[in-house]
Amino acid sequence: MKNVLVTPLLVGLVAVAACSKPAPAPAPEPAAEETAAAPAVANGSGPGTYEVTGEDGSVGTSIINADGTYSDLDADGKVVAEGTWAVKDGKTCFTPKAEGAEEECYTESAPAADGSFTATSDKGGSVTVKPKATAAEEAPVAPAQEPAE
Repeated sequence: MKNVLVTPLLVGLVAVAACSKPAPAPAPEPAAEETAAAPAVANGSGPGTYEVTGEDGSVGTSIINADGTYSDLDADGKVVAEGTWAVKDGKTCFTPKAEGAEEECYTESAPAADGSFTATSDKGGSVTVKPKATAAEEAPVAPAQEPAE
């Protein structure tokens, strides 16, 4: 009698085990997102610090940030404008955050070998834009010394 009860019990356990769902497999790791390319102005120049020379010879600095913001500085390093920038219809457009200031868009020439280019405003006038060397690039490099014998 003992064997008669054990067999149905085993059959029942096997049946329950066969009908149960296996533990779900762990979800696959999401694919690593591709690193977004750094934004660039309309002619492909990237964020950075640029020397800007007006038609009248005045020189200033524009700092173009990867987060879509910019700052313009005068020759003395004083901030004269700040705002946001974006590429629209193949032009680089700057929107100052100063109240009442209007967006201004520029058509840019292709960069020359030294990275400089001309930017012509939709409102008239042009500026020459040239990448400015960073402090690390401007630091003089000490000549290599030969080892002492």
